[in-house]
Amino acid sequence: MTVKFKPSLVQMQWLVWVVIYLMLFLSLTAMDGVFQAAVYALLNTAFYAAIIYGNISWLFPRLYQKGSIVWYVLSVIAFLLAVGLIRAVLTVNIYNALFAAKPEPMSMKAITSFVLGGITVFFFSFAFRLALAYFTLKEQAAKAMAQKASAELDLLKSQVQPHFLFNTLNNIYYEAYMEAPRTAALIERLADVMRYFVDESPKSLVSLNTEVQFIENYIALEKIRIRYALNISFEKQYSPNLSIPPMLLMTFAENVFKHGIDKSSNDNRVSLSLTESNGRLIYTVSNTMPQQEIPSLKSGLGIANLEKRLAILYSNNFELHTSNNGEVFTATLNIPLA
Repeated sequence: MTVKFKPSLVQMQWLVWVVIYLMLFLSLTAMDGVFQAAVYALLNTAFYAAIIYGNISWLFPRLYQKGSIVWYVLSVIAFLLAVGLIRAVLTVNIYNALFAAKPEPMSMKAITSFVLGGITVFFFSFAFRLALAYFTLKEQAAKAMAQKASAELDLLKSQVQPHFLFNTLNNIYYEAYMEAPRTAALIERLADVMRYFVDESPKSLVSLNTEVQFIENYIALEKIRIRYALNISFEKQYSPNLSIPPMLLMTFAENVFKHGIDKSSNDNRVSLSLTESNGRLIYTVSNTMPQQEIPSLKSGLGIANLEKRLAILYSNNFELHTSNNGEVFTATLNIPLA
């Protein structure tokens, strides 16, 4: 298998500067010799990079793109003068220290030459910037395509695996139906719970009837783990075709089985009530207290997450209350209906 190397944007820039350095080095070698050509090629490349990146990474985005045109022009002039002067000083000093038979003085001609050379490089920086923008967009497009392909693959996996599991559960259900109807019914509820997670929970709104059916399936499955019979009532008084955000009513029911059931007692009572009143939905869950004191409902991670979600969904237009009289724990949620 052949592996294709795709250089990153940073690697491509390094490659460009290496090429520029080699071109300068080769052009100076015949006249100045290898060592002097190597030194001056490095010096010139460094100043070219300083001018180009100084413009495209600092001056242009911080002044020109923010509308400060006059300040941009003045800053460019000052920048090029400063870079030209520094380049001239370094070039002359390096020449005098390493290569000159006798020291040469600094001249205005040398400074002017370096400043004019800097102006040429400055205008070249815009072409460099356009090239960087092009390759940046190309790199981002490639990453977006890779992410899209990965997302599509994940979606395909998420579709294949649940459907395989649902089909398997259906087969087990039919096998169990003749021998153990109660077990078959529980398998059916489990399949419905899983189907809710896969098909309904990603939606922004679900049917209230679907949400209620999910809670009832969850309660039926949780009752399997309890040794004694559980006295549960669920009062429902609301109009058909109502919709709410998914998983909004689940937390109270979940907390009942996590904190409100005494598994050693045969006198656990749970009451759920879901009522529509004046354009609002009132959801109340009460349970008898176990022998051991349960943590405060407000301290649970599930309730904390529920409060955050309610604040996002309804801002301040919701009510969440809990009460504990020592014998019965009650949680009430009041939300507007769309």
